[in-house]
Amino acid sequence: MRDAGLPVTLIVVGLVGLAWYFRVFPDLDWIIALGLAGGGVAVMLFDGITKSSIVIGPFLIAVGLSWWAHEFRDVSWRVLIPALLVLLGALMLAGRHPSIPERRTKAGRAPPAG
Repeated sequence: MRDAGLPVTLIVVGLVGLAWYFRVFPDLDWIIALGLAGGGVAVMLFDGITKSSIVIGPFLIAVGLSWWAHEFRDVSWRVLIPALLVLLGALMLAGRHPSIPERRTKAGRAPPAG
């Protein structure tokens, strides 16, 4: 399976945006938070640990938690956005580590050299 991080992220963000626009669940912000966090977990499950999933998965989970914190704990976006940017930068740096594979490999096969 090729890298599923970006497609899963786009689907989750798109569905959340559409559901919010059409007011499918206007008073149920916890579903949006759960959907974002669930999308992050899905990325990690589908891709395993790869250079992109190590960034996208935890970041989606953090966005879901931030959404929840904003809606239910009145944490300001003025705090959450910079914190998310710091986290995203740290995850991007972590994803550059040479021991993390570029993409998921089939069981029992070594990743291609190069």
